[in-house]
Amino acid sequence: MGRLSIRILVFFCVYVCLVASVVSRTARAFQMGTEMYGISGRVYDEQSQQTVRGVEVTLREPSGAMRAQIQSDDNGRFDFGNVNRGNYEIVASASGYELYSVSVSVGGGATRGMTIYLKRTVGEQASKQSIVSAHELSMPKKARDLMLSGKQKVFFDKNPEGGLTDFQSAVAIAPHYYEAYYQIGMTLYELGKRDEAETNFRKSIELSKEKYGEPVIGMGTMLLDKGDNSGGEKMIRHGVELSPNFWLGYYELGRAYLAENRLPEAKKAGEQARSLMPTAAIVYRLLANVHMREKDYPALLDDIDTYLKIDPNGAAGTHAKEMRAEVLQKIKDEQVMSKNASAK
Repeated sequence: MGRLSIRILVFFCVYVCLVASVVSRTARAFQMGTEMYGISGRVYDEQSQQTVRGVEVTLREPSGAMRAQIQSDDNGRFDFGNVNRGNYEIVASASGYELYSVSVSVGGGATRGMTIYLKRTVGEQASKQSIVSAHELSMPKKARDLMLSGKQKVFFDKNPEGGLTDFQSAVAIAPHYYEAYYQIGMTLYELGKRDEAETNFRKSIELSKEKYGEPVIGMGTMLLDKGDNSGGEKMIRHGVELSPNFWLGYYELGRAYLAENRLPEAKKAGEQARSLMPTAAIVYRLLANVHMREKDYPALLDDIDTYLKIDPNGAAGTHAKEMRAEVLQKIKDEQVMSKNASAK
């Protein structure tokens, strides 16, 4: 394995990054010599890390005047087109969440969109139809509150033991809370307690009458870890069918394909995972592995740059920067070889 392959393996999973797209120039703007840009992205609930629909997203001029206003769609997505170069403010508001605002600079190259994380207001009932299943809403409020506090501890406080205690307390109150059993399984899995994790995944599957995809994907992931790619892939595919909007399922499916060197399928699965959760660094590790094997160095460079936006100062950041320098050199070498070949 080369140095470039080794460096990719040091990536870690973190949350919070910027994602974006650029709109094409309009004919009028071209005639005037003025480029028009676009700002796009998604809105997420900070605690559940699921997309939120119906959020009012406003684009304001530096003077405070409203330039445009839209609502996030069913996938939490928002998109402003035909935006002139300059400085703006993005404001996002929704019932039950704190007001969010951030300054953005448009122009000077590719215009970056945004990933917005909304914080729930204190005292607001946490569960909402847009981000929580009907089954979960039927659970006692105290159990749901413990579920949310557990996720906060695991995902944001980096306190898996504390989160595990909350999840276990939730199922003590609500024995049929299969979503909580899944969280118990995932937390135990991360703590390296694989046998206990499997027991809780199976409990979640049993209670849900095999209609809840997340624990099925968890079981498939454990099979992948044991080297059973065929069995793991089959189970994960079934889990994705049950929960088609669960980003981790597509990531694990991509991991299965990559292990079998099925690069087109691995890339497609990775891109689906990225579209659903653009802030998950492990997704860019998957895509980086695919692009490295394809020797698509420009795409690999994009993967590294996105990772560095997620965690520029983290422990893996140094390795990513070193790898980036190697990729740049490979791109330069390819350009020189292509130029020499054309000159002959």
